[in-house]
Amino acid sequence: MKFLIKKTPDHFIKSVNDEISSILNRNFDSLFPEYIFSDEMDKYVMPVELKEKEKEYQVKAELPGVKKEDLDIDIDKNHITINAIKHEETDEDTKSFRKSEFRYGEFSRSIYFPEEIDVEKTKAKLEHGLLVIQAPKMKEEKADKKKLKID
Repeated sequence: MKFLIKKTPDHFIKSVNDEISSILNRNFDSLFPEYIFSDEMDKYVMPVELKEKEKEYQVKAELPGVKKEDLDIDIDKNHITINAIKHEETDEDTKSFRKSEFRYGEFSRSIYFPEEIDVEKTKAKLEHGLLVIQAPKMKEEKADKKKLKID
């Protein structure tokens, strides 16, 4: 038994449109990478490395293109929040074309510690796009031994 499928003009137009889109995507993908047009463009995930040492926690965060004045770090007894603003502009002008790009954005990242940190002794340093935070662990207060008097 054979079936006949009638092709409607809508089906034809859709197939031609799909073919044109495919050709355009193949040709323009090399010029304009997919990430430029993604919905995630304004979201920047700050890569962070956290190390626990005997007496301190060490946090390293990659912040390429971020200046010290565009960085704000809040610390509490058990967490650190890094807030940053990124301004990035490039301008390229040649005989055959002019290319100008800009990217602005704010982002933050919070790191929580299993133990309390010493807020007063915590230090931060930003050098070559790498933020290093050294957060000493809070020393446990040990009570002096004493004899308990029984009444």
